[in-house]
Amino acid sequence: MKRIRKAVLPVAGLGTRFLPATKAVPKEMLTVVDRPVVQHVVDDARAAGIEHFVFVTGRGKAIIEDHFDIAYELDRTLQERGKVKEFEALASDLPKAGQTSFTRQQAPLGLGHAVWCAREIVGDEPFAVLLPDMLSPGAVAQMLAAYEKHGGNIIAVEEVPEDQTHQYGIVAVGETFGDTFEITGMVEKPPKGTAPSNLIISGRYILQPEIFDVLSDQEKGAGGEIQLTDAMKRLSQAQKFFGMTYRGKTYDTGSKLGFLMANVAYALERDDLAEPFRRELEALLKG
Repeated sequence: MKRIRKAVLPVAGLGTRFLPATKAVPKEMLTVVDRPVVQHVVDDARAAGIEHFVFVTGRGKAIIEDHFDIAYELDRTLQERGKVKEFEALASDLPKAGQTSFTRQQAPLGLGHAVWCAREIVGDEPFAVLLPDMLSPGAVAQMLAAYEKHGGNIIAVEEVPEDQTHQYGIVAVGETFGDTFEITGMVEKPPKGTAPSNLIISGRYILQPEIFDVLSDQEKGAGGEIQLTDAMKRLSQAQKFFGMTYRGKTYDTGSKLGFLMANVAYALERDDLAEPFRRELEALLKG
């Protein structure tokens, strides 16, 4: 069983839910506290042992590549002004040389197409897919543990209320193994009252390289786009898929409410911010 070394991050989306903020700034570069959303995703994956990050970008996203590169003028200025702490923090955030790759998705043809665009860089090995809108602290480490146990393909899932299942991709549950289970079916946004469970696909995957062969001739699905869920359903006819119930809370930073909640949650986890922020927040709520 090959070790998971690479992660694909589809970052070509337009971020229309956050206009006008995302007119000139990629949605992935919006900050949760003082770090871009995409940096939080990379941090979580690096901590879990991911070594190589493949960013599938689009036009206007060059700033993401710049963010994961050395900024010579800034570094020199920080050193000259004696801001050692800030300089060292920037240096520690940088992936090592050769650990990031960038490829273009020239047209917005869906998540499945974005993943397919990474095929030449990923090669013939299993890999992770991390949706950069979704902040799920610790999820990558949990997925890797599930992969060590089962192999195959892993999908992180979370519970939602029954009346919300029509908004998400949903999995059907087979044999269970504690926090993991065999997936016996997948459906994208089922009509109300028809979902096979209340477990949603939450934006973290481990996939075998055969998914690229499936995506190469995958027909367009919902929204006229090539859907990753459709391709996974086809691959599940030949390979096993396992669900991993994520132990934590995911924040959808692509939505305004999720973005605001992520800022609150991450601020309250910071030793340097938690207490003064809590006091200010309580005072604000009291009016």
